[in-house]
Parts: sequence; structure tokens; C-alpha cells
Amino acid sequence: MKSKTVIIPVLLLLLSACSNAVGRVTPTPVIAKEADQPEVLFEAGITPSPVPFQFSLPTPGAEPVSAWRPPLYPIPWAMSPYDHFYFARPIAADQVNWPIPDYRYGGVFFGRNIVHTGVDIPTPEGTPIMAAGPGTIVWTGWGLFTETPGNEDDPYGLAVAIRHDFGYNDQQLYTIYAHMSEISVIVGQHVETGEIVGSVGATGAATGPHVHFEVRFPLNSFFYTYNPELWIAPPQGWGVLVGRLMDEKGELLQQVNITVRSEKTNRVFIVRTYGKGGAVNPDPYYNENLVLGDLPAGIYKISFRYADEKRDRQTWVEVFPGQVTYFTFNGTDGFNSERPPIPTLDFLPSALPATPTLQP
Repeated sequence: MKSKTVIIPVLLLLLSACSNAVGRVTPTPVIAKEADQPEVLFEAGITPSPVPFQFSLPTPGAEPVSAWRPPLYPIPWAMSPYDHFYFARPIAADQVNWPIPDYRYGGVFFGRNIVHTGVDIPTPEGTPIMAAGPGTIVWTGWGLFTETPGNEDDPYGLAVAIRHDFGYNDQQLYTIYAHMSEISVIVGQHVETGEIVGSVGATGAATGPHVHFEVRFPLNSFFYTYNPELWIAPPQGWGVLVGRLMDEKGELLQQVNITVRSEKTNRVFIVRTYGKGGAVNPDPYYNENLVLGDLPAGIYKISFRYADEKRDRQTWVEVFPGQVTYFTFNGTDGFNSERPPIPTLDFLPSALPATPTLQP
């Protein structure tokens, strides 16, 4: 009995110690004290924390400027037999690659009857310029506009011309790239779509760095240009608006401001009808005098002031993905959305010989 009496108080004492330990945690010493060693004091922050493990990741590239635009349709792209979206854009997607609205094809900017025969794409100097399609280089250097090699007074500055491996309606196709800062190709060289042909500059008659882009056929001449916005592929899901505007006598309306307003976003686009000039040519099928590319699919209100009328003439059109939306206006007869007659098969583009005669 005596031994049990001694054991019970000891057990109670141990249980009491455990109970206290649950309610009060005693921190574990960082370094145990050893015999005959001085006490080491620690304060937070004296020893720096270990450096965490780090990854070396590549620096991300510049975010595409045109990220809000879908990628282009693959070329060639044609939803109907009279479409001919054969060319990619000469500027990559990580730069601005759409035309300046005020410098579209057929505009009059620098003098009476001097019309713009291409589209201007504003991009920082030195930006790579790419071939819009496969073909052979037939011109490099100064003098393209005047067709005088080496003419450093030429308004196109340093320029490149490509004769493409394919044609249209049995006719040869060319593209032009002007105002370059430098040229990366030579005459006779074959290039593929997207291959660099030079760099953006401001040589010749240019107020700032940009690439002047033209489409020509059947000859590589200033007087055989056509609207590039009917030849370069639109962004996926977007379309192109094409119009022919005339007065009651059937005469084309020149340099008229047309307002195009999206019914969905209320965004407004302004486009002008072509000016007068022998270097401006309508498409063989559409016979247009107005083109507005890169329009998101949807309903748009078209309006403009006709003659001396006090109220705008207006109509509504629907732009379809990857297609051309066509309309006409004829004075007192108003608007019409009927397309031109469907072309015959001999109007379709055809492949040219693999080794055509080199003609600048």
C-alpha cells in the first residue's frame, strides 16, 4: 500500500506537467548550449533568409500592336469567283499593318489630279518589309516612279518591285514597296511570301517612315495600279466594303467623304471616293470608286451629303466575314445592293509559266 501511495502522486505530477505543456509551447532553441561555451543570442534579422530558387526565363517579345485584330485569312483567299485576296501584308502583325485612313488608294493629297496609287502603312523606321507573295525581284533602288534607274529625285525613294509567280485573268501581277531605308534583295532573286525585301524608311517624297504598297497589272507601270485593299487578305471574320457612287447622269462622284458607322459598336469610319486621275483604275469586276477594308462583320449605316441637298443620303449594309459587300448609288435612283453579273470562267486567275520572261 505504501508503494502505491507514492506512485499515485508521481503520476498526478506528470499529468499536470503534460497539461501545462499543451497550453504553453516552449520554443525549441536554435542552437543548444554546450558545456563551457558562451551563450549565443539571436535576434530576428541578423541572419539573412536563404535566397529562393529562381528560374531564368526569356524576356517576352513585344506584344503585337494589332492583337485586337484577328489573324489574316490564309492566302490565296476567295469566297467567290470574283474575289482575289492573293497577298499577305508587307508588315508583320507585331507592328501596325493596316493602311492610314487618310492615305488610301485614289486619294488626292499633293496637288490637283495627282492621285495616290497605293496604300500607306505607317511603321517605325527599320521595320522589316516582307514580300506579299512569291515572285522574282525585277526592280531595286531609286527611280521606280519615273522608270529611270538611279534617279535620286524619284518620289518613291528606294523601292522594290516583285513580279509574282501567279497572274490574274491571264495577266501578270506585280507588287511595289516604296520609301525604304535599305534594300535586302537584288534583281533576279526569287523570294517567298514573308521573306524580307528591305526596311521601312522615309526616302523620296515622304513626310515620315512608312511603306507605300501597290498592286499592278498587267504591266509594271504607274498607270496600271489597282486598289490593294481588294488584293490583300482581310482579318479573319472581317470583310471589305466596296461601292460605286454616281450622280443621276452616271458620272462618278469624286472625293466625296462617306461615313460608315457600326450599328453594334457605334464606331465611325471615314472613306473618300476616288479622285480624278489616269493612274487610278477600278477593279475589272466591281468597277468601284470606293473601298474600305478591315471592317468587322456586322451591320453598318452608310451616309453622305449628295450635291446641295440639306440632308444626308443613307442606307444600311451588312459586312460578311471574308467577303466583299458591294453597293451602288445613282443620284435620284438612290442605293442598290445588287452585285455585278457573275463573271465567266475566263475571268478567273490562272497560273503563269514557271519561268516567264523577265520584264521590269
